[in-house]
Amino acid sequence: MSKSGCRVTELLLADSMRSIQLENEYLSTTILVDKGADIYRLEYKPQGIDVLWKSPWGLTPPKGYFSNFRSMDNWLELYEGGWQVIFPNGGEACDYKGVELNFHGEASLVAWNYEIIEASKDRVEVYLSTRLRRSPFRLERTLLLEAASPILTIREKITNESGETLEAMWGHHPAYGAPFLGSDCRLDIGAVYLKADDRDDTFPNPLTPGERYRWSLGEREGRSTDLSLVPGEQTPRHLLAYFDEFDSGWYGLTNTRLGFGVGLVWDSKVFPYAWFWQEMHASSGFPWYKEAYVMAVEPFSSYPSQGLANVINKTGTQQIWQPRSSRETELKVLFYESTTGIERIEPDGKVWKRTG
Repeated sequence: MSKSGCRVTELLLADSMRSIQLENEYLSTTILVDKGADIYRLEYKPQGIDVLWKSPWGLTPPKGYFSNFRSMDNWLELYEGGWQVIFPNGGEACDYKGVELNFHGEASLVAWNYEIIEASKDRVEVYLSTRLRRSPFRLERTLLLEAASPILTIREKITNESGETLEAMWGHHPAYGAPFLGSDCRLDIGAVYLKADDRDDTFPNPLTPGERYRWSLGEREGRSTDLSLVPGEQTPRHLLAYFDEFDSGWYGLTNTRLGFGVGLVWDSKVFPYAWFWQEMHASSGFPWYKEAYVMAVEPFSSYPSQGLANVINKTGTQQIWQPRSSRETELKVLFYESTTGIERIEPDGKVWKRTG
């Protein structure tokens, strides 16, 4: 294991992208300050494995992007993998309040400011902030890592700085990939139900569009699938669905062969849903070309992944932001050891492992 204590390092990636690395004995993470404050790397240091997926086209500085021109294509061209903050729109671009809200929202594309608040051996703390251009929102994030802890704490605050009521979607888009992701992985989650997207029917999809299932079994045309078990790279799959009815906001993705997992815990009052996406050598054409092997479980305020306008019209699950109002929340991402999966994660990050 590496040297004890915490460290924070300022980096330049892809020649010009400002980035910050936070690390301790158990965990190392890299934040892309110049692109959405994305979490680009999340490494379990005892095994030297980064659990986050990386796109085949790699890291590209987002200079001169145009979010109003085929914004889905632009977003995907700049999508390096990793973990994005999605705000104020999720999924399809849509018109709202006289402007197009781009695919997956402006927050994941713009540059952020940052300040290192503390950089001691006992603790590192970094503050990041940005103000959107197409919507009058200010976003703030604080990332905190303590010595000898496998937990990264993420505190967020969003403020509507305008004088009018606005609607928005807010979520997180952590995507997992190999060598961590594989057929030895299982997903445990605090949700009761999973609802298939009503429009997504890319082959091979194990769910019937629009159907709601009790976790963890899905069914299509009489064939049941245990969705808690991750298919290997030899089994193509495409899936888009939405978890709901959480007892509390948590999940754990465990690689039982490697003997460790990554967990996420959040406030299910802020994020009452979680989007479930698997793109596993299934979709032809741009951008995946049957090349990607990636899975994401994404805490979200709203569903479906069809843009704010469709959310307003179809489910009414959008957030309502009063003038000059703020919302704050905290998430914890953590590593744990297990060869069997987990029963739950407490809000403080305590993990209860499966006994068999």
